[in-house]
Amino acid sequence: MKKNLIASAGIILLVLSFTASAFAQTESTTKGPVIEFDKETHDYGTVYVNGDGNCVFTFTNKGNEPLVLSNVRAGCGCTVPEWPREPVLPGKSAQIKVKYTTLNRPHTINKSIVVTSNSIVDNTIVLRIKGEVVAAPNQASPEKVQSQLSAPGTK
Repeated sequence: MKKNLIASAGIILLVLSFTASAFAQTESTTKGPVIEFDKETHDYGTVYVNGDGNCVFTFTNKGNEPLVLSNVRAGCGCTVPEWPREPVLPGKSAQIKVKYTTLNRPHTINKSIVVTSNSIVDNTIVLRIKGEVVAAPNQASPEKVQSQLSAPGTK
């Protein structure tokens, strides 16, 4: 009788421990949208003046509710982000496209883009772009040939 009672108590404890661990795993699942980027910094490396300043940041909704980007803003007018205005469903990915203007002169790129969303983890994320804009190598231009009409005349 004592052996049956001890065996029954052991089985009950075993069942309770499995139930508790299953409940703990259910409790830890995320309830809400979660944004996760493939990268948070884009390095252009070396870009020529007037070169391609486009880049893309891909993100995924790792949560279980739709993710909405409420605002994506850059620190200055030379950096223009484009982002999806519609909700990103759980498990789906989308992109933030960034155009950086490489005009004017050689300079260092170090800009930030602030992404605000309804993510329950890191609802504000700062993306960065960096690199170096350099002058294009001099290309030999053909010598201008002066014609009789364009040459200074002598009388």
